[in-house]
Amino acid sequence: MSQENTLEKLSKDRRFGTDGIRGPIETTMNPLFIAKLAWSAGRVLKEEGIASSILIGKDTRISGYMLESALQAGFISSGMNVILLGPLPTPAVAYLAKSNNKAGVVISASHNSFEDNGLKFFNKDGYKISSSIEKKIEQKYSQPIKVVEAINLGKAERLSDAKGRYIEFCKSSTPNLDLSGVSLVLDCANGSAYAVAPKIFSEMGAKVIPIAVEPDGININEKCGSTNPQLLQETVLSTKST
Repeated sequence: MSQENTLEKLSKDRRFGTDGIRGPIETTMNPLFIAKLAWSAGRVLKEEGIASSILIGKDTRISGYMLESALQAGFISSGMNVILLGPLPTPAVAYLAKSNNKAGVVISASHNSFEDNGLKFFNKDGYKISSSIEKKIEQKYSQPIKVVEAINLGKAERLSDAKGRYIEFCKSSTPNLDLSGVSLVLDCANGSAYAVAPKIFSEMGAKVIPIAVEPDGININEKCGSTNPQLLQETVLSTKST
């Protein structure tokens, strides 16, 4: 089977839903599909005058490394510049997209188990891309990949202070909130907030008791997180916290 036929087969039933694209790594989120999707998105974002650079953030799933690399290759081949953020919550990617006047994409499957992953795209205003742009990306995907001339290839860099910028933004959003004297249990679900959430609340004065802050790539949402509140409940009771 030719590469184009393979890509056509991979793209079947892979369309933007109400919250981006999401599915199992072994099938839906195959790196071949992701690389071509990034090329398609990059071409549309540039042709529509939306952005010429894109931020890439991710959660802590082990597949994030693979999808980050596939996205990077696809965007660069389309002429888009890439800025890597590392593990960050989805709202952080939206905020950094807006504050840097660039598009953004986050690699995450929210509360799903580690076997799944997904993508969500943002405009440079920090909001999800419109359904009309999603449709144009799907239409572009049906075309053969045509890598831009070498002189027009995108470049990649890393935003080293991404976490610090988001922490300061969160604190500045509630300048009069003083959490001094508050004992606060934070369930970070071994996910993307593990490095920023405890710092945000501790710097606002709270005594933070963080749980599920040791991600290993496969333990995201495992016996923790929004669908498994038992550990949070037990820790709140045992520490007499909030």
